[in-house]
Amino acid sequence: MTDPHPFITQALGLAAQALFLSNPNPRVGCVIAAGDGTVLGQGFTQQAGGPHAEVVALRDAVARGCDVRGATAYVTLEPCAHQGRTGPCCDALIQAGVGRVVASIADPNPLVAGQGFARLRAAGVDVQVGPGAKEARELNIGFFSRMLRGMPWVRMKGAASLDGVTALANGASQWITAPAARADGHAWRARACAVLTGIGTVLEDDPLMDVREVATPRQPHLVIVDSRLQTPPGARLFDVPGRRVLIYAAHEHPERASALRARGAVVTLLPNARGKVDLPALLRDLGTRVGVNELHLEAGHKLNGSFLREGLVDELLLYLAPLLLGSGAHGLASWGPLQALADGLRLEFHDLQRLGPDLRLVARVAGRADF
Repeated sequence: MTDPHPFITQALGLAAQALFLSNPNPRVGCVIAAGDGTVLGQGFTQQAGGPHAEVVALRDAVARGCDVRGATAYVTLEPCAHQGRTGPCCDALIQAGVGRVVASIADPNPLVAGQGFARLRAAGVDVQVGPGAKEARELNIGFFSRMLRGMPWVRMKGAASLDGVTALANGASQWITAPAARADGHAWRARACAVLTGIGTVLEDDPLMDVREVATPRQPHLVIVDSRLQTPPGARLFDVPGRRVLIYAAHEHPERASALRARGAVVTLLPNARGKVDLPALLRDLGTRVGVNELHLEAGHKLNGSFLREGLVDELLLYLAPLLLGSGAHGLASWGPLQALADGLRLEFHDLQRLGPDLRLVARVAGRADF
């Protein structure tokens, strides 16, 4: 992390506490401080429909008995300027008498996009923008993707041996990695707006595809790519309370669709010219209609290969075990064969950590975050 203002660093730490909480809203933290450095109030964005970081911090100041008039609000994203499920945060700061706002970065939402700063300045509030911008954007990479590209940030997750095997030829894959890596994988599920898998995984494993190994206030949506609507209405994935199940198909089967809708699924027909689900259209639909910021792709090698082949993966989240599993097994993705090394998908290493005996590697498609 760079070294922005200490109160921005504190606000970034608060924003990180909204990681599992605020979707589809951005993760934002706010610290309100007096000129002598006394913290008057602080907070982070709550669940959708709840107060944003600035309002939480203002309420915290009231609870502490602190007067924020003339104080500085340090916030990791431009205060919003529109009426949604909550009121404009810029107006709340103005009404409270805050004298200065230090914000990390402008809000990419077209409903805000500088209007919050403009309203603050018009009211005589001093505005500074920039400290902690890189960190604030990184924390909200999916929100920026949805606002600027119209589709989620797609993160493909896989667990493999050092020779790249994700499952044996007989399908056995539990467990290649150790408990620490599996718990970490659930944390990445929890931060996503939605988890996506394919019908092959549903039929072979009957998985829950939920967050179990870390505490979370919400379950991400589950998205299933199911061209022929083969998802069994009795599948365990319908037993997870409090989440939406969205099934994308390519062929009409009214009776199957009706049975799935009776289980609460949202069934959408999005065929491409090859009779498969149109994956780019699926991502656009998740971004614009569903409001998905980060999409956690946890599927088999065939669907993974389709996402890679169509250039739809932004980031890889790979857990590597100190294990060799040999030939005749499945890899992360079935795509290719390529004719030249230059045709490979170029990645940039973004992060590397050891988790128990395993390694967690985050790699991004080169240049993909430049939007």
